[in-house]
Amino acid sequence: MSSRRFLIGRDVLLDGRTNKGTAFSIEERQALHIHGLLPPSIATPELQVERFMENLRNMPDDLSRYISLVALQDRNETLFYRVLMQHTQETMPLVYTPTVGLACQKYGLIFAKPKGLFVSILDKGHIYDILLNWPENDVRAIVVTDGERILGLGDLGCNGMGIPVGKLSLYTALAGVAPEYCLPLTLDVGTNNETFLNDKYYLGLRQKRVTGKEYDDFVDEFMRAVTKRFGHQCLIQFEDFANHNAFRFLEKYRDQYCTFNDDIQGTASVAVAGILSSIRITKQKLRDNIFLFYGAGEASIGIADLLVLAMERGGLRAEEARKTIFLVDSKGLVVKNRPTGGLNEEKKRYAHERESITKLVDIVDAIKPTFLIGAAGQGPAFTRDILEKMASFSKHPVIFALSNPTSKAECTALEAYEATNGQCVFASGSPFPNVEYKGKTYVPGQGNNSYIFPGVGLAVVTCRIRHIPEELFYIAAKTLSELVTEEDLAVGLVYPSIEKIHDVSRSIAVKLAEYAYAHNLAALYPKPDNLDEFIKSNQYTAEYQDILPSRWNWPKK
Repeated sequence: MSSRRFLIGRDVLLDGRTNKGTAFSIEERQALHIHGLLPPSIATPELQVERFMENLRNMPDDLSRYISLVALQDRNETLFYRVLMQHTQETMPLVYTPTVGLACQKYGLIFAKPKGLFVSILDKGHIYDILLNWPENDVRAIVVTDGERILGLGDLGCNGMGIPVGKLSLYTALAGVAPEYCLPLTLDVGTNNETFLNDKYYLGLRQKRVTGKEYDDFVDEFMRAVTKRFGHQCLIQFEDFANHNAFRFLEKYRDQYCTFNDDIQGTASVAVAGILSSIRITKQKLRDNIFLFYGAGEASIGIADLLVLAMERGGLRAEEARKTIFLVDSKGLVVKNRPTGGLNEEKKRYAHERESITKLVDIVDAIKPTFLIGAAGQGPAFTRDILEKMASFSKHPVIFALSNPTSKAECTALEAYEATNGQCVFASGSPFPNVEYKGKTYVPGQGNNSYIFPGVGLAVVTCRIRHIPEELFYIAAKTLSELVTEEDLAVGLVYPSIEKIHDVSRSIAVKLAEYAYAHNLAALYPKPDNLDEFIKSNQYTAEYQDILPSRWNWPKK
């Protein structure tokens, strides 16, 4: 427990972790020397949540709501998480996608109080010293970005800090990982975004990105410094690194550290979960589908790789599974020996012996996919013509528009349902409203990584999992899919309700912990007799703690 819980006087009210605002009891106010520093009325936590939500709903736009939530987190951390836990569906799009994208773009203007650590390339050689400045010693989960590929918005440099902050807020709100275990961190190596380099409000280094050996040595030092400061079981989640760095860092570090890349593996897991749920609607075996990915970056490759693993678990050989998967990049269909240039190693696995085709509509015509999955971050690309073609190939075409934020989605839910006469199975990366079409209400599923990474984090921090093999993400996908009910499927949902996500995260964590203990990956010994009860007992609950000094023996009310 942090020593900050034993502050007295005005310091109690200025510390977000100890402050209860108007919920301090009269005994606490007297004992902590804050009597008179608050209005005399004593509020319940329920009333505090209600008051905050009333204010939030009356604000003019989502960016204002984001700023208000961030301010609440600074002011009263417990109340912030209580709001998120009780109003998850309403607040999650504000603290994360799609609003967090706009917040990152405006970061220099809205910055108020720092959250996390900023480690710049100028700190090279002294990263461990910077980590020593973080006040918590028991850090178990770090989300780190270098800001080069924030959502579908590109290089936002230091402004990308909104992503680690938002991700770790969801670790706590959606899975109950205690906030003191969490550290958001940005590696600032510069930015190639000319707009920010010329913006007087930009808060990061005003220089072009450092690349090559100097950059690699910097990241190596960071990884070593984290394990020296917080131990080898500290989870390091890579977030929004550019494709050319994301894959190689995952390959380089995954067997040395407790690490994963959410853009590759978290996205893959939630997408495969949606695919497994979708075939319960289409009534087709996984191996009998044709999958076309619009986009061939870390998200699409990650999904394709995990999809191959899922088909292998169903008895299909990997090379046969890959024959059902097609990728489209900026130059068109990924094929062998295409005239427009070479392919990286990740794409080569999915390069087919076919003619080169450049236009998406022509590719759809040629491939006749049953699944069309968008993760290119290029905005509207699934035209009505393409969607209608999908409906001609399959009774229930599956359309996943996974790019974030909303402006980058390949199509809207309404467009998909209308073009396919209400027959498609739809999911997206950002939330879309329910669709009323021909007398039926369709509820679009949101294939958000937040269904996966908080549960992974919960398993890691509670059972001290040392490494995170790919199998864990398949187990997470399978578990998530199995939690989708027949009632969910009937309205088009391929994911559980967001309101159930706290229990979903624990269910995933339990399954991952079972695998970890079975394969000697968990460092917590002895193994708890009941993993579900153990993990539940370690989940943060956003309840105010009794912070009366122990020498005061005040009667309980």
